[in-house]
Amino acid sequence: MKNIYTYCLLALLPLLAASCGQREVTDDMADSVKLQLLDINIERDPDNPELLAARARVLLNLQRLQEANYDITRAIKADPKNLEYLLLKSDIAFADGNIEESYRTLEDAERMAPDNKEVLLKMGEITFYSRDYDRSLKYLSQVTERDGNNRTALFMKGFIYKEKGDTASAVQLFRRVCDKFPDYSPAFEQLGVLYASVDNPMAVEYLTTALNLDPSNTNTMYALALYYQEQQELEPAETLYHQILDLNPASADAWHNLGYMELFYYHDYPRAIEYFTKAIEANSQYIEAYANRGCAYELSGDAARARADFEYALTINNTYQPALEGLKQIK
Repeated sequence: MKNIYTYCLLALLPLLAASCGQREVTDDMADSVKLQLLDINIERDPDNPELLAARARVLLNLQRLQEANYDITRAIKADPKNLEYLLLKSDIAFADGNIEESYRTLEDAERMAPDNKEVLLKMGEITFYSRDYDRSLKYLSQVTERDGNNRTALFMKGFIYKEKGDTASAVQLFRRVCDKFPDYSPAFEQLGVLYASVDNPMAVEYLTTALNLDPSNTNTMYALALYYQEQQELEPAETLYHQILDLNPASADAWHNLGYMELFYYHDYPRAIEYFTKAIEANSQYIEAYANRGCAYELSGDAARARADFEYALTINNTYQPALEGLKQIK
């Protein structure tokens, strides 16, 4: 009997050892499962920087940012020369809205690895989001010098040139992104917006392509609807505005623009008032909607309501010219 017991115990030893060791966390696991396993593994090995950094990444995904920052700070203390940990700390700080800490951490990473493409790209991104466009261009250009087909860097550079008024450079870069990455809808959208700004019919082609790639993107829908509206192609504009409202019933701009068409093209004042009212319900400070509703009230013979809307618009901006002109018309 003793020999049998000893044999069984020896057979169980490998299983017991495995159960006491770390269980591997794999990418296909849900974050909640990863977190449970990492908690167990860290309890057994509390100063392991790899485990702490792994848990920090999971906590970032779960938006538990203070806990994530605590873990990655401990990981960096244990392994201060690990570039990946610094980049993760920067991501956590950025997600928490702490742009200064995120930037300082990236500066530490840049000092550690001044030619690292990922560091340069993140420096370009954070200065881009901070609207420090000249500095962002410097970093993004260093990325594209090393990797001429880096989609993120090319797209951001195009957007910066657009914001700085260099339309030709912006178009060139967005076209390059479209050629290299024909499934990347934001580049097609930006090209469409640029062409729409100069009334170029190519806007329809690019915006339609962007919408085919991302059918639920209401920003693209709005840009295409607005282009049609400005070309007085009212039917497709209306269709797109209603599609936006199906996806987002609180889209103040879609309601406003429908009201604008009813007021100035169809002269259906009650419906225009209805749509402007919905725009105001979605955005109580929508000054254009107040002024245009005032105009609709005036044209439908309701001077009192027209005056009230013009006067309220002036409480938002006391120099707003359409409201000032509207008041003159009814006095």
